[in-house]
Amino acid sequence: MSAAVGLILGMGLLLLWQSCWSTPARPRSRRRRTGYLDDLLRQAGIERVKAPGLLVSCAVTGSCVMLLLFILTLSLPIAACFGLFGSAVPYALVRFQARRRRASLAELWPDVVDHLRSAIRAGLSLPEALIQLAGNGPEELRGYFRSFAADYRAGGNFEDSLTRLKDNLADPVADRIIEALRITRQVGGTDLGRLLGTLAGFLRENARTRSELLARQSWTVNAARLAVGAPWAVLLLLAARPETAAAYNSAAGATVLVAGIGISVLCYRLMMRIGALPEDVRVLR
Repeated sequence: MSAAVGLILGMGLLLLWQSCWSTPARPRSRRRRTGYLDDLLRQAGIERVKAPGLLVSCAVTGSCVMLLLFILTLSLPIAACFGLFGSAVPYALVRFQARRRRASLAELWPDVVDHLRSAIRAGLSLPEALIQLAGNGPEELRGYFRSFAADYRAGGNFEDSLTRLKDNLADPVADRIIEALRITRQVGGTDLGRLLGTLAGFLRENARTRSELLARQSWTVNAARLAVGAPWAVLLLLAARPETAAAYNSAAGATVLVAGIGISVLCYRLMMRIGALPEDVRVLR
């Protein structure tokens, strides 16, 4: 009985102590953050395919390559290795397209900022300055600003339309520009023209410096790809011989292939990490 009374007293004191401290409620995000693959697809300009579709494409490509190599070599370990490589092809293509599109857009954003600066100096409001980019902005970006114009005219909510424009563009530089415009509209001020001029100069300088560094880095990337691909190309040629396929059908051969995949991936990632430039990431989503 004394133990039960002591337990109840302790629980009461614990509840009283907890009631003295208020736990702030975490604000719920108004919109769900998309995954990495969805962002990558939007950065590549692919709007009709979602992350599950990309994963299915990887699985189908890998299965087809594995089946084809098994028919040609009659070696399941060799076919499985090249099937694994084949499954990474759709993802690699999407990532390459996203990187090329980011590099292309990096040269266009200074012109966009200049158009905004000219429109604001001419007396247009911020929504009108963005809408006029649908006809006067760079050709590659006019579709996004036409969607923004239709969205804003339909709903009249500038904040929500600006958020949807940022989600559609899915570009780190666009995130900075849009958030700068959003803050300027919220807090007011007369230095928007100066801000946009400084931002345009910074974007041009950053794009020029990055293009020079990428040109110098290309030999590192090509050397890494050649070093990884050459042994597997030799294996593919040798796999046409029955004795080579029979050797890799054993447990020892499969172990050599697994070790080769691990070493190739590790060395490739290490070499790419050493020569890699820091990529812009979307921190203002």
